[in-house]
Amino acid sequence: MTTLTAPTPTTRSDRLPLIVPLLTVGTFLMITTEYMVAGLLPQMAADLNVSIAQVGLLITAFAGGMIVGSPIMALATRKLPHRATLILALIIYALGHAVAALSTNFSVVLAGRVVTAVAAGAFWAVASAVATTAAGPAKSSRALGVMMTGVGLATVAGVPLGSFAGQLLGWRSIFWALAVLAILVVPVIAKFTPTTEDHAMAPMRTELRAIASGRMVILVIATILATGGGMTVFSYLSPLAGERAGIPAWAVPLVFVTFGIGSIIGSNTAGRFADRRPLTTFITATAASAVLIGLLMPLSASAAATFGLTFLLGAAGMGIPPVGTGLAVRFASAAPALAAAVAVAAFNGGTAIGTWAGAIVLETPLGVTGPLIVALSMSVLGVLTLVLMAARRVTSHRPATAAGH
Repeated sequence: MTTLTAPTPTTRSDRLPLIVPLLTVGTFLMITTEYMVAGLLPQMAADLNVSIAQVGLLITAFAGGMIVGSPIMALATRKLPHRATLILALIIYALGHAVAALSTNFSVVLAGRVVTAVAAGAFWAVASAVATTAAGPAKSSRALGVMMTGVGLATVAGVPLGSFAGQLLGWRSIFWALAVLAILVVPVIAKFTPTTEDHAMAPMRTELRAIASGRMVILVIATILATGGGMTVFSYLSPLAGERAGIPAWAVPLVFVTFGIGSIIGSNTAGRFADRRPLTTFITATAASAVLIGLLMPLSASAAATFGLTFLLGAAGMGIPPVGTGLAVRFASAAPALAAAVAVAAFNGGTAIGTWAGAIVLETPLGVTGPLIVALSMSVLGVLTLVLMAARRVTSHRPATAAGH
């Protein structure tokens, strides 16, 4: 007699949990607010009576808030359910935007950005932990790639629409819109975030030890440098496109759209490859970013070349965050939320350093090409650091292989 067995459903097992794409909405909000200032530089500078370089520091300040806020909030909220942390972060995010929108003082706007950044860092770190835990180890990088599609969507829709609306309605309207959207997202996140009240929690000492390893230190340095390269270019795309490439003001937001389309492709593609070959994917994305930035330096005088290279840079540069976060969670598996927070801090560390240095060189005779030099230097150093990581990994595996034989 032949025994029949039911076919195993393979198509459904390949699907990611619903919370993963829903967290994309939160990522969209966090990235839109972080980089929308890049498309509002002239309007904010005129309204707040400061220079464009000073307004660029709002990006730096936001990145700084995420650098400090991500790991601190991950530790401060470690005993809270993930759902509660995400909701609290969204509410503080909304309040920070409201404070900035109501103020006419640059210092108050700056403070509002820092508060918003702390909330954004907490959201991103916990969301990364939720996504990787829900998807499981075999699909963790893919889940992060899908979640970070919000980065591309922010640059495709959020940042350009914010720039257009800023020209028509003023930059304050964009801040109000983001505050309202954050409040609207709260009930959705509250409903679909998995319950984590009963999850096992490692002691704080164990979590801190997990992120203090040598390979985590090298990973953080590599992530700072690799992310800093692409994000420095992105942060100063507006003056580069307008002053050097000669793109008219109304078309400058389309440059951000181009970058965002590349980002969506890059984050999802890198997420799929990184589950199998994470370090190779990381090195490839960073090396490609360095090459593209190097090409952008002489070719950015052409509008067509600027659009094309910006698209490719979005694909290469935005392939880095899901890979870096996935490696961090893998290296420090005993502390996934804290590891993701450290990765978030590293991404924003690169942005902070790059935008700070970019603001300095922007006011030198190098002008709008100065940030490209900063970006190229960071990307090249990022590649070298990743090669060092790969070499250490090969060396550490040799004794184990020999012992096994």
